[in-house]
Amino acid sequence: MYSRMIPRLQISLYHKTLRVAVCVFACVLIFDSGLFSNVTKSLSAGTQMYLANAVGVYVGVAATDVNMLTAEITKLEQERDLAISEREIAVGLSGPSRQTDTSTFILSIIVFILLVLIITNYALDYSRARARLFKNDSKLPQRA
Repeated sequence: MYSRMIPRLQISLYHKTLRVAVCVFACVLIFDSGLFSNVTKSLSAGTQMYLANAVGVYVGVAATDVNMLTAEITKLEQERDLAISEREIAVGLSGPSRQTDTSTFILSIIVFILLVLIITNYALDYSRARARLFKNDSKLPQRA
């Protein structure tokens, strides 16, 4: 009798897709955050930096005195900036952790939203099936 009162929830492709999406994003979040190993965190940061630097545009111009001087000035400024960033990294002021924290935060938000969707979906399915069950029970003849 009790088994008739508990409605069977729908198991559709949508439900399966949501569950798989949550599992995939949770695994990526664990990998990106470095929860089990700090190596995965640094690997993720390195991969993100590589992908960010992989896209580029190259343009060539004819060499003139002005272009050569501008190129030398730019080269000196880049060397100075590189030296400053190396000193900051050595002191611990900057590093790839800020970017990893941002990606971990974004992945956490996505996993949370997917979990909320799954819970809401199952709650609505349960309430709809329960209402349908009570509707069918009210149509049954009553025994005296």
